[in-house]
Amino acid sequence: MQLTILTFGIARDIVGGNEFDVEISEGTDVAGLKSFLMQKYPEFKKLASFAIAVDEAYREDSFVLKAGSEVVIIPPVSGG
Repeated sequence: MQLTILTFGIARDIVGGNEFDVEISEGTDVAGLKSFLMQKYPEFKKLASFAIAVDEAYREDSFVLKAGSEVVIIPPVSGG
């Protein structure tokens, strides 16, 4: 299945744009997507963590992705 992934902050810098498409297997969960992203873009391994939001809600690693969902990479945030 194909997913369009939106990015912000350092995640946008890592992938080189605001959004990109990936092809993953049906039944892939968030943990599987994170693993795929770290293989395709090794710079993600250098982040302390990053979250995945699907359809405007943070999702646990066990959440199964579905075609057509809005997927967003949420990089670590710091502030002061």
